[in-house]
Amino acid sequence: MEPRKIIPAVSVAVVRGKTVLLVRRARPPSQGLYAYPGGKVEAGETLAQAAARELLEETGLAAKDYRPLRDIHIDGSGENHAVDYLLTVFGAIYVGGEPVASDDAESAAFYTLAEMAEMPLAGDVLSVAEKLLGPAQDAWQ
Repeated sequence: MEPRKIIPAVSVAVVRGKTVLLVRRARPPSQGLYAYPGGKVEAGETLAQAAARELLEETGLAAKDYRPLRDIHIDGSGENHAVDYLLTVFGAIYVGGEPVASDDAESAAFYTLAEMAEMPLAGDVLSVAEKLLGPAQDAWQ
């Protein structure tokens, strides 16, 4: 069996106070689930540049202090995707404005951990949010 192609991708968890920004995905992978804004890295972009671009495209927001948090391998075969993704999740700090869903996001808003516990979330979204909004979260303000 031929190995699956792995595409670099990014997402960004934007922290505002005790909330984090999520979008509801309009397309696969994870269609209908809440996730951090993100997508594929384009040729010539750094991972941080791709995260900032995807955030702007999907929500109209900008952020600051981008920091890589973790890498996640996403197996696309479960959703009949032809490729897998190596997703680098960034944390960033909110700088202003209100999110407006566009591009491949159905909705975009900030949520607390309690709200997120009741939502259909993609993959590691909750564990990343717990890291960002938990007791050590003051480092992100």
